Amino acid sequence: MQAICDARGRFLDIFVGYPGSVNDARVLQNSPIFTNAQYPPPGYYLLAYPCLVQPIGILTPFKHPLLGRVQERFNQHHSKARSVIERAFGMMKARWRATLSKALEVSPTFAPIIIGCCAFLHNICVATNDLVEVEDGEEEADEDMPPPVLHERTGDIMRNRIAARVSAPAQLADILMTTIIYSCI
Repeated sequence: MQAICDARGRFLDIFVGYPGSVNDARVLQNSPIFTNAQYPPPGYYLLAYPCLVQPIGILTPFKHPLLGRVQERFNQHHSKARSVIERAFGMMKARWRATLSKALEVSPTFAPIIIGCCAFLHNICVATNDLVEVEDGEEEADEDMPPPVLHERTGDIMRNRIAARVSAPAQLADILMTTIIYSCI
């Protein structure tokens, strides 16, 4: 499942249909948000780790070694903001553990509908503040993620401009927490 969520953890867009073993970049390239260049709307950013940059604007963390405090601070806030979608995935898995944690015994063409319904119901739960505690290990771990892959300079330029403009920690945190967050599981 590829998903985009807001800062509250509500799914704004999901794309289901590829097995989890498929590379995130391939899933993104075949998704409607990529092929139709639908996101992000003006003034918003997609945070990802790793993804392609074009034709949609995606911000990834700076690669190591970091060149100074501004990049280090940007990466810290990027990770904090990106954890929102990891928590949303964890909540969805925890709430529908019986449905999502084992192989679905339905036709492969029907499985995306079930997952989409779980995401829709998750949004209703978030809207009504019916939140689920996520157990340790439910959320995706940063350590398991491969290093970022950037295929276009546009993302680097956009990220550098934002990092330079908002080098104060509080300002950067405010900007990143008002972004749209992208991820795959």
